[in-house]
Amino acid sequence: QVQLVESGGGLVQAGGSLRLSCVASGRTISSYAMGWFRQAPGKEREFVATISWSGGDTYYADSVKGRFTISRDNAKNTVYLQMNSLKPEDTAVYYCAQGPSARLTYPRNYAYWGRGTQVTVSS
Repeated sequence: QVQLVESGGGLVQAGGSLRLSCVASGRTISSYAMGWFRQAPGKEREFVATISWSGGDTYYADSVKGRFTISRDNAKNTVYLQMNSLKPEDTAVYYCAQGPSARLTYPRNYAYWGRGTQVTVSS
C-alpha cells in the first residue's frame, strides 16, 4: 500500500507562485498515473491535473490550464504541481492521488490519497 504526503502549500499573494510536492512511500509509483485535486470550503473535491506514469501525457482542468504544470520524478517517487499566476479562487486544500491511468478526472477513480496541503491566495 502506498502512502502519499503533500507539502509546499502556504499563503501567497495573488499573482504569486507555489510548488507543491507529493512524496510516495511504501511502494513505487512509477507504474501509475498520478493526479492533483483540490477542495475549497463548502465545495466538492475537484480535478486539477493528471500525469501518466511516464510523464509523457498531462491533462489539466480548464481553470488552471496555462498556469499550473504537473510533473514527476519517478526516481524520487515524487510528483509536483507548479502553480503560477495564482488567483484567490485557487484557495483550497490540494491533494495528490494515485490512479490506474491518465486523464481520469473523477475522485472515485483514485484509490490512494494524501492528507492534503493548504494553499491560500490573498487578493
